[in-house]
Amino acid sequence: MAKNARKAAKANHIRGNSRVFTIVVFCLAIVYFLIPVWWLIVASTKTNNGLFFGAHGSLWFDDKFALFDNIKQLTTYQGGIYWRWILNSFLYALVGGLGATTVAVLAGYGFAKFRFRGKKMFFNLVLAALMIPNTALVIPTFLLMSNIDIVDTVWAVLLPSLLNPMGVYLMRIYCQESLPDEMIEAARVDGAGELRTFFQVSLPIMTPAITTVYLLSTVGAWNNFFLPQVVLTNNKLFPITVGLTQWQVKSQAGAASEQVWNLVTSGAFISIIPMVLAFLFLQRYWVGGLTAGSVKS
Repeated sequence: MAKNARKAAKANHIRGNSRVFTIVVFCLAIVYFLIPVWWLIVASTKTNNGLFFGAHGSLWFDDKFALFDNIKQLTTYQGGIYWRWILNSFLYALVGGLGATTVAVLAGYGFAKFRFRGKKMFFNLVLAALMIPNTALVIPTFLLMSNIDIVDTVWAVLLPSLLNPMGVYLMRIYCQESLPDEMIEAARVDGAGELRTFFQVSLPIMTPAITTVYLLSTVGAWNNFFLPQVVLTNNKLFPITVGLTQWQVKSQAGAASEQVWNLVTSGAFISIIPMVLAFLFLQRYWVGGLTAGSVKS
């Protein structure tokens, strides 16, 4: 009895230590991820002088709250081109995300519920595409866009964003795990065609995964930097990521009178608000989709 009691006490001690360790690691991760966000919030409220010579340091607010002055400057600086960049980012993110989601839904559903020659080989190609970094494809993409003469147009950014191998993979796994074949067969037996079966039976069940893929695709398009940097030269077509980088480079290389660090920080702060709101409003669908998509067949 005493031996069993010692074993139980030792097991409880190990579980307690493991729990404490998990909590500590979790708290450190929270601090690690939130410090840059907090710094951006604080920096967006400062003037140029306050960013570098603030009396309260870089992680606390200055005596002068300059956020609204910075936003006013964003509206007037270079003719208010910042807001044009924001609109461009919305265009690339929303249209690109919608197109990528549509392709992923159709491809994932086809891989999961239809039999065709070469199915395994094509899906293996999709899995292989997951291993290729997007940056490695930028130069080949630029050459392709140059050959068809659409460089420096919105299509040079939108068309590559329509391909999302991760979205195809998630949709295929979700359809296999959450969409019973018996339900589709029952619809077919009742006389429903393939399109009616897809839109009225399958699509409503796929809503969590569709939301997840759309969020991932939209965020990826919103944060896209390297491809627009390469294929665009007209600053009126820049997304917010490329535009703010141009201001950053100008501030680094220019004289003191040309430095706009306060506009870079406040502009970056405003640019993250749409994505934060999207995750907050669609969180329950997003989490459900990721959970279902994490189960492998």
